[in-house]
Amino acid sequence: MKLWRLTRAPFLALDGSGPEKHGARWVSPGRPVVNFASEPGLAVLVVLRYLPRNLAGIDDDYLLGWTEIDATPERLPFVEDQAEKRRIGDDWLQSGRSLLAAVRSAVLPEADIIMMNPAHPASAAVRPLATRPFDFRQTLSLPRS
Repeated sequence: MKLWRLTRAPFLALDGSGPEKHGARWVSPGRPVVNFASEPGLAVLVVLRYLPRNLAGIDDDYLLGWTEIDATPERLPFVEDQAEKRRIGDDWLQSGRSLLAAVRSAVLPEADIIMMNPAHPASAAVRPLATRPFDFRQTLSLPRS
């Protein structure tokens, strides 16, 4: 399964340290998890959602990355309630029963967010991201007529 991430260069490691420090939509602070997108476009949309509408001061070190993981994600139920989302995600991580879990994306419901448990034994076999530079300004600028 090919999985995608759009991230800034300093945060390429697949260790889940960001969500561990700050929490994430599906996990509480103190729990490492790595979030991937099932599609490259979803990876871009998720990051774009949190950027200012005026792209003039955003960082210019974004990388679009992908890796292949030979595992089938466990499907977690989509719920609206934030506390329930975190309970479901925390329970999944704590159980250690699978390397990957899939949840429907709130940004693009036709695609999935794939969470990886970096504490799962199979995570040691996950290859680092292959990457290419990604520039929001270039991507979102209108072509000249």
